[in-house]
Amino acid sequence: MTIACEMIGGQRVLFVMAVDAEYGPHLRARFTPLLTGVGPIEAALATGMALQELQRQQARPDLVVSLGSAGSRICPLGEIFQIASVSWRDMDASRLGFTKGVTPLSEHPVDVPLVTPLALPSVRLSTGANVVGGEEYAAIDADMVDMETFAVARACERFHVPLMGLRGVSDGPGELEHIHGWMELLGLIDERLAQVVDLLPDALSRQQPPVLAALRDQDSI
Repeated sequence: MTIACEMIGGQRVLFVMAVDAEYGPHLRARFTPLLTGVGPIEAALATGMALQELQRQQARPDLVVSLGSAGSRICPLGEIFQIASVSWRDMDASRLGFTKGVTPLSEHPVDVPLVTPLALPSVRLSTGANVVGGEEYAAIDADMVDMETFAVARACERFHVPLMGLRGVSDGPGELEHIHGWMELLGLIDERLAQVVDLLPDALSRQQPPVLAALRDQDSI
């Protein structure tokens, strides 16, 4: 597993993406991400293992940035959004009396807040193990959908590392037509995500969000 943090605005930043298809030439010119694979299980495993190894090296990141594509029926195609919070649409233990979206016997909220240091529109994201399309969007209480961010958030929480999310809208309107429908806008999203990544040095060095400093100084459990 290749693990490479970048020094950005005085912060050690680990970028996390799902697959190579989302990692186009514009992002390649800026950083080397941890590629987790598709879905919440792969994302949780890869992120947790990477953070454990970085902690062992005494090089735990100050910030993790999860970025890539997402689906939405209300956010414009090709646009980039900052993630205000993320939920887990697969988890439903309501028959046992637990709130839908909350892992039984855990303490995380339905919507897990992420850090938002950039002056970008912020949206609520839903993570799940299914590719959403058609009328399935109507049953999801979020602005966008993906398959990894919640899992990355739980791994980051385990190691007391703040998480930021950036997503470009690759699909949503109409029915998704096989894998080509998802890939059609990935080149544009790569270019626009790279432009947003270029805003990070100034934002992180100037704002120094309090949540970063507070969580960074905690001992991992």
